[in-house]
Amino acid sequence: MKLDILAFGAHPDDVELGCGATIAKEISLGKKVGIVDLTRGELGTRGSANLRDLEAKSAGDILGISVRENLRFADGFFINDNRHQLEIIKMIRKYQPEIVLCNAIDDRHIDHPKGSSLVSDACFLSGLLKINTSVEGENQEKWRPKKVYHYIQWKNIEPDFVVDVTGFVEKKIDAVSAYSSQFYDQNSKEPETPITSKNFIDSINYRARDLGRLINVEYAEGFTTERYVAVENLDKLI
Repeated sequence: MKLDILAFGAHPDDVELGCGATIAKEISLGKKVGIVDLTRGELGTRGSANLRDLEAKSAGDILGISVRENLRFADGFFINDNRHQLEIIKMIRKYQPEIVLCNAIDDRHIDHPKGSSLVSDACFLSGLLKINTSVEGENQEKWRPKKVYHYIQWKNIEPDFVVDVTGFVEKKIDAVSAYSSQFYDQNSKEPETPITSKNFIDSINYRARDLGRLINVEYAEGFTTERYVAVENLDKLI
């Protein structure tokens, strides 16, 4: 299956939180989108890896993605080395996306910048002819995505560009809410974490609304890019 967009997240819920509205919008425009989670989030304070698997499936169904895979890297302990790069290269070559979305370049959780650099490096390496990979006994062809964009997570990183996601934030919040074990629940007896507060859930809306305000729309999501954002002319982005 060839995808238009492949989104990577260090943990299940990273993609939904970082760019869920953008994904929902792109799918509404007819794009095929997939998600690859690097870990099962097994070190999460609340819930379990098995529960996170179910929540991830539900969240993906809400967004309408075409496929979701989990590479089962070690939560908290994966590194950017050739073994992990090769597994991501296999996913890139398998789905041949034009655009890759991945974790924030800097963030509170150490897995987020690690995942960011790991996926970015793998996107480059995936285009090299002499790196050999195979999936289910089939040799893969080289493939390099045209664009790699990093979504924004905990830290308020200044975006290089923003996407108008007016009309899609509600679907994003529905997808995030599928991870019910992770976030605000006034009846929960489990330990509190930085993401279990009501303020964190509210921040999904007010961050998108603030970015939207800056471009004169209702809601927006921000991204950083590794290369200049080019324009064909003053009226049209490339």
